[in-house]
Amino acid sequence: MMVRLFAVWTVIVLLTAGPVVAQQGQRGLSDLQLGSGLQEALRVGTQNAVRLTGRQDGYFRNQAIKILMPKQLQLVEQGLRAVGLGAQVDEFVLSMNRAAERAAPRAGQIFLDAISTMTFDDVRQIMTGGDTAATQYFKTRTSDKLAVAFRPVVDQAMHEVGVTRQYNELVRQYQSIPFAQSLGFDLTTYVVTRALDGLFRVLGDEERKIRTNPAARVTDLLRQVFKK
Repeated sequence: MMVRLFAVWTVIVLLTAGPVVAQQGQRGLSDLQLGSGLQEALRVGTQNAVRLTGRQDGYFRNQAIKILMPKQLQLVEQGLRAVGLGAQVDEFVLSMNRAAERAAPRAGQIFLDAISTMTFDDVRQIMTGGDTAATQYFKTRTSDKLAVAFRPVVDQAMHEVGVTRQYNELVRQYQSIPFAQSLGFDLTTYVVTRALDGLFRVLGDEERKIRTNPAARVTDLLRQVFKK
């Protein structure tokens, strides 16, 4: 099993890092080093993504992944702001982002588990990809499993930081407005989906950095394997 795994990682490295890595292998890097190099790249990228998102303001201050009021509730937002309740809306948006930030650290082990299940077919998919090929693979093949595993963490975090309470209060206030429509919306699913989208986006950025930016190769092995 280990031999097969290291062979898989070797092929991935050679295919995704390009001729330069192949030349490095010809100069003396072993299959074990090449395989370990990609594993380390994915580990470093995952750790960076989790660290960047799983801290205070990791989502809220990052405009690329900030969780905004869902489209289904924009009418609620407009109605509440119109009657002077904009501060409550802003607090609700902040609470959704805080829930995502609390949940993000749990994704690290999920990504590592996904790495361990890669097959030769997966390698053939990655070989046709670009600078975020591994990230796209994970997003395509593991999003459903990640959502199932992520949901209880987000749900708990939402309760702890007050998202559910904020949502119920906003809906109550909105529905007290004359002629307001009744609402039905799965808030947990929305936050989970947006949290995972943000995490994948940051992970893709980190993968791209390791492939293209020598400063992002923070270990000797990464510098050897991805040297240009």
